[in-house]
Amino acid sequence: MGDFAHLHVHTEYSLLDGACRIERLIERAKSLGQSAVAITDHGVMFGVVDFYKCAKKNGIKPIIGCEVYVAPRTRFDRQHKVDNAPYHLVLLCKNNTGYQNLIKMVSSGFVEGFYSKPRIDRELLEQYHEGLICLSACLAGEVPRALASSDYERAKETAIYFRDLFGPENYYLELQDHGIPLQRQILPGLLQLSKEIGVGLVATNDAHYIEKEDAKMQNVLICIQTNTTVDEPGSLEFETEEFYIKSREEMAYLFGNYPGALDNTLKIAEMCNVAFEFGHTRLPLFVAPAGEDNAAYFTRLCYEGLHRHYGETPAPEVTERLEYELDIVRKMGYVDYYLIVFDFIHYARSIGIPVGPGRGSGAGSLAAYCIGITNIDPIRYNLLFERFLNPERISMPDFDIDFCYERRQEVIDYVVRKYGSDHVAQIITFGTMAARGGIRDVGRALGMPYQQIDGIAKLVPFELKMTLDKALSVSKELKFQYDNDPKVRQLLDMARKIEGMPRHASTHAAGVVITRDPVDSYVPLYKSEETMPVTQFTMTTLEELGLLKMDFLGLRTLTVISYAQQEVRRENPSFDIDNIPLDDPETFAMLTKGQCVGVFQFESAGMRAVIAQLRPTSLEDLIAVISLYRPGPMDSIPIYIRNRHNPSLVTYKHPLLKPILEVTYGCIVYQEQVMQICRTLGGYSYGRADLVRRAMSKKKHDVMEKEREVFVSGAEQNGVPRTVGNQIFDEMASFASYAFNKSHAAAYAFVANQTAYLKAHYPKEFMAALLTSVLENTDKVIEYINECSRIGIKVLPPDVNISGEGFTVAGDSIRFGLLAVKNIGRGMIRELITERQNGKFTDFTDFCERMYGKDMNKRALESLIKSGALDCVCGNRRQMLEGYEPLIDDIDTSNKNNIAGQITLFDDPALSSQNIYALPEVEEYDPTRLLAMEKETTGLYISGHPMARFQEMVSRYQCTLIADVTAAEERGSGIHDGNSIYVAAIVNGKRLKSTRSGEMMAFVQLEDTSGSVELLVFPKVLNSYSSHLREGAVVVLRAKVSMREEEEAKLVADVVWSPAEFELAMKEGTLNARQPVASPKVPAPSKNAAVYLRMQCGRGPVYDKVKNLLSIFAPDKEDGIKVVFYFEESGTYNIASKGLWVHYHAVLERELKKLLGENNVVYKP
Repeated sequence: MGDFAHLHVHTEYSLLDGACRIERLIERAKSLGQSAVAITDHGVMFGVVDFYKCAKKNGIKPIIGCEVYVAPRTRFDRQHKVDNAPYHLVLLCKNNTGYQNLIKMVSSGFVEGFYSKPRIDRELLEQYHEGLICLSACLAGEVPRALASSDYERAKETAIYFRDLFGPENYYLELQDHGIPLQRQILPGLLQLSKEIGVGLVATNDAHYIEKEDAKMQNVLICIQTNTTVDEPGSLEFETEEFYIKSREEMAYLFGNYPGALDNTLKIAEMCNVAFEFGHTRLPLFVAPAGEDNAAYFTRLCYEGLHRHYGETPAPEVTERLEYELDIVRKMGYVDYYLIVFDFIHYARSIGIPVGPGRGSGAGSLAAYCIGITNIDPIRYNLLFERFLNPERISMPDFDIDFCYERRQEVIDYVVRKYGSDHVAQIITFGTMAARGGIRDVGRALGMPYQQIDGIAKLVPFELKMTLDKALSVSKELKFQYDNDPKVRQLLDMARKIEGMPRHASTHAAGVVITRDPVDSYVPLYKSEETMPVTQFTMTTLEELGLLKMDFLGLRTLTVISYAQQEVRRENPSFDIDNIPLDDPETFAMLTKGQCVGVFQFESAGMRAVIAQLRPTSLEDLIAVISLYRPGPMDSIPIYIRNRHNPSLVTYKHPLLKPILEVTYGCIVYQEQVMQICRTLGGYSYGRADLVRRAMSKKKHDVMEKEREVFVSGAEQNGVPRTVGNQIFDEMASFASYAFNKSHAAAYAFVANQTAYLKAHYPKEFMAALLTSVLENTDKVIEYINECSRIGIKVLPPDVNISGEGFTVAGDSIRFGLLAVKNIGRGMIRELITERQNGKFTDFTDFCERMYGKDMNKRALESLIKSGALDCVCGNRRQMLEGYEPLIDDIDTSNKNNIAGQITLFDDPALSSQNIYALPEVEEYDPTRLLAMEKETTGLYISGHPMARFQEMVSRYQCTLIADVTAAEERGSGIHDGNSIYVAAIVNGKRLKSTRSGEMMAFVQLEDTSGSVELLVFPKVLNSYSSHLREGAVVVLRAKVSMREEEEAKLVADVVWSPAEFELAMKEGTLNARQPVASPKVPAPSKNAAVYLRMQCGRGPVYDKVKNLLSIFAPDKEDGIKVVFYFEESGTYNIASKGLWVHYHAVLERELKKLLGENNVVYKP
């Protein structure tokens, strides 16, 4: 096979329009004996660094390029049907100057020229053409389009323009032949142009996939992108299957007769010599105040902090540690890095933005602690600086900083102001096609029925890093379908081919890059919905290129702590959360009881159970639990707890281990301990110890085996027998893959202790802050209000005269926040609070008049009424709901008489205008309806609970409270998996689902006064008790408890009663005798079977509910029973579309009759 270079290639980073995985592309080029290959993705440079590294690693020359889009006029023009069809042009980088120029153009295409596509224009080409080779591109190129339109003169004019711009030696006319007639039609014109204007020809194949058989994969990707199916007329599939990486022989068959077309690919490859530089740090410059030298300024700040934390005469070892760190930081060139981070953290604190104590290995730096980057003492907790930075570390260190999630953007804005908007950008990330998502995407593209796709996708286990190959090995049902159903095999085989490919680009949640020169001097930029530009390279690539990336993380808990501190300071102005004790007995007593709801890191049921067993008394205990409670080391928790309570059981393989492992009772828990063992026993430097720790954590067996002998020999010199040395090495290797970064755990334990302290000493303030932080999460609001009830704090209903935006402390209670009421926005609340400063609202009319013209609409007013927020001005919600429209109409009319042309959101010609201010004289709704309104508008019951009137029955018959199931371990209820219990609750929601056998089951949400739980109702039970399980109904049920590790507890229904039925059964002693009744039989359908439904018309809410119900009972196959509507309005019969045909079922019949009436549903089998 002869040499040839593919110069027009689309990789996986031409998102959903390129199927060349980079590794396979390079392997293919290598196997064909091709010495060079290019990357020319559509308008982007996402993959150029990965491509470069992979090519270099495999001895292939990488050619960096891009197929850019050129605007027909200028990049700023955006006229429909004129400017949305840009030309294609292939640009290849001859050298690093060309690479820089290509970056500039591609960035401008997104930042300035985006209109459907990122577009450049001739102005940019004229400014940035140096160092680039230009190819005329495919049929979408400007020259080929002109030739295809039989406009040879325009083609010639265009070609001359590019020849003169780039130079004759840098401009080539592309020859392509994929068997498309139009390509062959323009071929003579290209040949003539080449001769007339004196430019070369070059053969390319516009490769979009690796091998010919990958054509189907490419078409599937196009269908995913365009949301079409492969069989759909007009889908954008490629015309032929020739767009693959061909051999020179295959290309010679097409273009061997055209002078230079093949050899010019090698000539161009020879000219292209871009070199990336890795491992060289490119930090932005920090300017110290008053022209002070940066190193001197940094040292001064560190010593000021040292004396602040450790007194005027710190212990010698502390000063030595700081000097050691300063020396390392200076020598490695990271002074500016520390100062940059210090500066924006100092700014955040100066304007009251809560900042976390640090996270990650940076908390191990004493210098960072001294200058305020971190807030946890690395000396006290024996945190290692070398885990963060050491002379043998290759990659850049990384400070990850937590900020209040509500004000994080303010810090980023400060950085933009300080370093310049063109020096700061957010960072791209790519969503990839994972196992389940890939099945859904491919299934849609193949035109498979949704239910079948959904069923197959759900057979893939829901686990992290799950692959389709792994799923086929662990899921027997998936493997069975794969082996026995050709369609499923086709689906999974195709999904496996695209698995892991990037699907879309998005913005990293926290990552920001800060550069010395403008960002687009280093990295191409991408268009985003954000105002700030986004890099086209990922965080990992930016680090490899030596750029400074920062994680500005938003941590909700910091906001909670800040809110709570503000509330505490109302009564205790000197309170400072950063100066609370770290060994407070009351705090740890609360944790020991497992009362951890709302406590950072310790909320889960499993974590609460561990804390209760451990009985912590110090921050060290919390650090250890955070480190151990993860997959892998979790198995060590029982040993740790045993040793913690029985120190006499702790043993050490050698006395040298005791000072290292004593703090964790003989267990290896932290990565730092692995490093200390290597250093103390093996004689390693901390830098080398960190490299060994990394090798162990990544299970690099070759490195580990080399280090074994080094470690064992070093340990032997320190008096450790070889057999013991080997045992210790094995134990380190076993634990290192699970061991946790103590610096990170310590920082999080610090935050956890703060939240626990607040809850133990200031529960009202803490719970009010916690509730405010989850205003938009109804489930969490319910959970935390239940926790308030458990600890004796009453939550008062919302009140327009008292409530604020969030939850607030009101004496010994907490007042409901207005933002937790649905349909109420911040703007309206702020206007309400402002208006309230003019005096409290005295009655409903006063409220409506004063809030007239402000940011309040009908829905908002109704929500305030229903939630009880207006009970303070009128004690009758029904009066307000039935009377507000005429009242508002009258106010509106009155205002219009005074202010000509004023219109409000209440202005509606359909509303009556009665000129009556008096509310109607009507009786209040019954308590059940009032509670339902509260539930509707706030997600929970505020003034009472529908179950309250059944409490006597619950107590008398010792029914189990839901919280005793969901928090069994914390509450010590003694309830375990498989227990049969009786529960009384209200039905808050029901979701029906078809089983694989075609029967129906239900997922029912139950709630009692203590909490909520999901109830599973399998088909046999559902057939018997469907009428009981309607939304809003109170039921008593016998159910089995289902408890699975890492899942919320559930109930499985056995028998369901109404409260009256349950009372009767108890009195008659027939409780245990009652069994589900036989399932109602539905006759088997014939070919002409039909369901006839009579209703008023084919529109409106009832019709929509019927359609929704029918869709739930859709059959798995296409042979459903037809549905016929009779519409009384038109007197016509209408056969429903096949999408509404059903698998007929007794539950369906019941539900339809409930909606339409007993006589309006007829099933004719």
